[in-house]
Amino acid sequence: MPDLSTAKNHAIHEINNRLFFRLFQVANTLHTKGTQAVEELGVTTQQWSVLGALSRPQVKDGMSIGDLSRFLLVSRQNLTGLLSRLERDGLIERATSEDDRRSRKVKLSAQGQILWTRLQEPIHNFYNEALKDLSFDDRLAFIHYFTKLQTNMSRL
Repeated sequence: MPDLSTAKNHAIHEINNRLFFRLFQVANTLHTKGTQAVEELGVTTQQWSVLGALSRPQVKDGMSIGDLSRFLLVSRQNLTGLLSRLERDGLIERATSEDDRRSRKVKLSAQGQILWTRLQEPIHNFYNEALKDLSFDDRLAFIHYFTKLQTNMSRL
């Protein structure tokens, strides 16, 4: 008689491989198709994520590079070059923090705000098309499971 625990473990490993491969495919598709959704406005998916993070009402006065790095789950090193390009293009500003003069904050510039507003329609169209076959409850479940996965992965 076959060992059921071995068969179950094999099935779990197979499912895990398929799940992470799908996640990898989804990330690559987001990068490709997401870029196509906003490329006419000259924005990469990485710039899109920074602009989106800085467009939130709770950070209208800016946020530290460390906080932005933690929020986006990217290294400060990866963020530094991206922020330099966004600043060069006039989309963000760096300013000394009013709380701590030794600290610098980044925030959307007026031009960055205008661009973010122009990005809303293509971004929302992209989201709506990508999620069109998912119900509201499906979308909430996705958020729940992605949050669990990200939390578990961050503990590794």
